[in-house]
Amino acid sequence: MFNILIVEDNKNSARLMEVVLTQNGYHTLHATDGEQALRILDETHVDLILVDIMMPVMDGITFTRVLRNSGSQIPIIMVTAKDSQEDIRKGFLTGTDDYMVKPIDEVELLLRIQALLRRAHIAAEHELVIGKTTLLYDSFLVREGDSEYELPRKEFQLLFKLLSYPNKTFTRKQLMEEFWDSETQSEERTVDVHINRLRDRFKNNDDFEIVTVRGLGYKAVKRD
Repeated sequence: MFNILIVEDNKNSARLMEVVLTQNGYHTLHATDGEQALRILDETHVDLILVDIMMPVMDGITFTRVLRNSGSQIPIIMVTAKDSQEDIRKGFLTGTDDYMVKPIDEVELLLRIQALLRRAHIAAEHELVIGKTTLLYDSFLVREGDSEYELPRKEFQLLFKLLSYPNKTFTRKQLMEEFWDSETQSEERTVDVHINRLRDRFKNNDDFEIVTVRGLGYKAVKRD
């Protein structure tokens, strides 16, 4: 059973999330501010964190920054009423993995939790195998049969992301937010350039292909 820490000072919001998560097989812990959450993390293993931004003592942004500066890679979803582009940008720059605006859709929350827990599991293993192709995250190496070579970091990260979720479409904006600093002058066209390089590198690969989803973005599809 996965342990999910809810960091939320609003009793009603916290209770709602506790009920939804418990009914779906998760074990929950609750903290009312960032400092209490850090104390819980010192004593208990936590698989994922749901954190509000506006809280007393230590807010969600500060909490996330402290956690990431400590080296922790626990998946974090910010669940907050703050919905401006600047708030969302600040959340991702601080280190959150996902961002949801209240009132939240329960089904969407559960899907995002499942996706993050799956990603964390893959990252923990640091290896992804698709047919005869293996990706080694620590070294950015790709093995295809008897061949082994290193990819540029951004290309490797994009490929690892797409192959971790076969048939799932990622928009250019989602990929930009995850792999490029939003403070740079990079545009979504940058994603296209890197995807085209990957397609050229793996055009003869028998295990997968990268498909364009018209008007949306890209997805990886396993070959039969």
